[in-house]
Amino acid sequence: MELIINHLQKSFENKEVLKDISYTFSKGKIYGLLGRNGAGKTTLFNCLNQDITIDKGTFTLMEEKEHPLQMEDIGYVLSTPAVPEFLTAREFLKFFIEINEHQIENLKTIDEYFDYMNIEVEDRDRLLKDFSHGMKNKMQMLINIIAKPKVLLLDEPLTSLDVVVAEEMKNILKELKKDHILILSTHIMELALDLCDEIVILNHGVLQEVKQDTLEEDAFKEKILEALREEEHV
Repeated sequence: MELIINHLQKSFENKEVLKDISYTFSKGKIYGLLGRNGAGKTTLFNCLNQDITIDKGTFTLMEEKEHPLQMEDIGYVLSTPAVPEFLTAREFLKFFIEINEHQIENLKTIDEYFDYMNIEVEDRDRLLKDFSHGMKNKMQMLINIIAKPKVLLLDEPLTSLDVVVAEEMKNILKELKKDHILILSTHIMELALDLCDEIVILNHGVLQEVKQDTLEEDAFKEKILEALREEEHV
């Protein structure tokens, strides 16, 4: 399975953010999307998620045959979790499952989902407004795992998480990549190098892969930094 982006362009008034992006993302890998602040990483995600209209270009999904990318193909984990804080974790999960039951494969019990995500028994009936940032992020990730989107966009998903939760999330993402296309936006190079199979830089409004080849880690880091410095220079 492949996500194919062809000649994507997006401008805001006179500022051309995404100039001419063509790239193919494949199932079985975690792609680390790096870029300077304001480079357009979130804009790219919002275009893919159809939250904003694009100026030009196409997104297609190649499975047995190529077809346009649909809303139901995309999952989007925001850097700031968006959950209904007036519900408990159990109520939220129950509501989500009820409205999506017809398209959920291998449906499990609510507590089995909580167990999978390492959400403690005493937290399952607490209001989401009382959850920490990391716990809300877990809930946001959990509904995407249940929905099983073919393409999962992760916008700074591990920011502000404690060490234990961040490690749990890394292990979940490594498991998910077998059956999904995962694109992870981050500004933390060490996280990208630790977790991701390929590094892609959004630079001058286009995507470019940075290959490690036979480079040692320090040399690879410098190669990435050099590409990012080019953006600052421009």
